[in-house]
Amino acid sequence: MTKFLPLDIAPTFAPRVDGAAPNRLIEGTPLFKTWELDCALAEAAKWGTIRTGIWEATPGTTRSIKGETFEFCHILSGRARITEQGGDSHEFGPGDSFVMKPGFVGMWQTLETLRKIWVIAS
Repeated sequence: MTKFLPLDIAPTFAPRVDGAAPNRLIEGTPLFKTWELDCALAEAAKWGTIRTGIWEATPGTTRSIKGETFEFCHILSGRARITEQGGDSHEFGPGDSFVMKPGFVGMWQTLETLRKIWVIAS
């Protein structure tokens, strides 16, 4: 089994398709597509699972609540504005990357249909 995985930013298999959970929806009717590309156990690092994939969202605004999850994001296309509860707003577009640490609570506003690479440790 290889320990190296190139990420395909345009997967050819069908994604999981979801809408925003009613308790997280603030505005619009965003549609989410998720292509999970990899999943690995990371118990030595005290994270249960590390997952990697591609995510796409249409415009809308939702609450983002990370709980105990750590998430790294790299924007491939589109635009989003993320506002941490009680904090500043940041706008992201193609080529931008950011991290949402455990405990993050805020608002995710997809301004233009967005596609990102994500890595989640939970």
